[in-house]
Amino acid sequence: RLMEMKIEHIALWVKDLEGMKKFYTGYFGAVCNEKYINSQKQFESYFLSFSHGPRLELMYMPSVPSREEDLYKQFTGYIHLAISVGSEENVNTLTDRFRKDGFEIIDGPRWTGDGYYEVVILDPEMNRIEITI
Repeated sequence: RLMEMKIEHIALWVKDLEGMKKFYTGYFGAVCNEKYINSQKQFESYFLSFSHGPRLELMYMPSVPSREEDLYKQFTGYIHLAISVGSEENVNTLTDRFRKDGFEIIDGPRWTGDGYYEVVILDPEMNRIEITI
């Protein structure tokens, strides 16, 4: 008999912990826990919860280096976070809001060949977010 498994959370190193928390709570309605601080390691983090699915852990530690990949090219490893917003109308509304607020739209909104309606944007720290139905 197989164990029941699910993704519990995904972690993201960030440069601006408070700014990224504000982005995910403001645009996606994530609920944030109290900040965890380990002063010995100079580590700080928040866990963000959405209405369904895994949590997102935002982590900051000054010793973690910045990414060096070209943001516009694909590369191996984790490439994007996909967030479902429930409808094509919600994807379009959020896309308009991101565009108005100056965020870069990488692709879409569009219907993909495998049946998803999605838009891909860059968050404040240039991570790809796929917003879908």
